[in-house]
Amino acid sequence: MRASFQVLAFPFIKEGDNYLYAIFKRKDMSVWQAISGGGEDNENPVEAMKREVYEEAALAKDLSFIRLSALSTIPAVNIRGLMWGEEIVMIPEFTFGIESPSKEFQISDEHTEYGWFSYEEAVGKLKYDSNKSALWELNYRLKNGVGGIDKNIEVIEKLYGSNNE
Repeated sequence: MRASFQVLAFPFIKEGDNYLYAIFKRKDMSVWQAISGGGEDNENPVEAMKREVYEEAALAKDLSFIRLSALSTIPAVNIRGLMWGEEIVMIPEFTFGIESPSKEFQISDEHTEYGWFSYEEAVGKLKYDSNKSALWELNYRLKNGVGGIDKNIEVIEKLYGSNNE
C-alpha cells in the first residue's frame, strides 16, 4: 500500500570545485524534477528514497546521502486522491541529496531523459517550488560545508512542540 508521504532526491557529483546536479524529465508531464515517489507499505522516508533512486536511476542503495530540512506538503488528491481518509488532505514531501559515483544512469521508463546541470541551470529548468527549495538547500550545504539538519529539526520541534493537536 502507498504510504502517506512523498520523497525527492537529487543525485549530485563533484567536479573540481563545482557540484553538478542530476534532474529528470518526466514522460507523463514533460517537466523537469528530482527523482520522486512515495513510500510503500511500512517504509520510512530514507528507505523510500533509496528504493526510488534505485528504481528510477539504478543507483545503489548504499550510497552516501544527505537528509535535507526542506520539507513541503502536497495535496493528497494530487497523488492518489483521498485514499488515506478524508482528514489526510496534505502529505509531507521529504528531501535528500545522494552522492552519485558516476554521471551515467540507467533511467526508468518514467523519464524521457536526464541531465547534469549546475545549480543555476537546474533551478531554471525545475517546475516545482519544492524541488527548487530542496536544491537550494543541498547546494548551500555542499558549497559551504554545512553539516546535518539537527539544528533545523530542533527549531521545528520547539515551534510545534511534541504534542501536535
